[in-house]
Amino acid sequence: MKKDIHPSYGPVVFRDRAANHTFLTRSTMTSEKTIEWEDGNTYPVVDVEISNVSHPFYTGTARVLDTAGRVEKFEKRYGKKRG
Repeated sequence: MKKDIHPSYGPVVFRDRAANHTFLTRSTMTSEKTIEWEDGNTYPVVDVEISNVSHPFYTGTARVLDTAGRVEKFEKRYGKKRG
């Protein structure tokens, strides 16, 4: 690999504001905000809007859309294209 072209890769805390959930991982993302972690060290913290704890797919609250009704509504509005 070429030297001095890659961003630094280090520990970062991600905080899901919606679910009040934090987790420590490694990333190239940085932040000027910091947080003291459970091990007593201070790490940069990145606030995210959604994570696996609050995402509808992972929490089981995802809704299924009625796609058949949408297709019929589209065909009614614009008509079927005849070749």
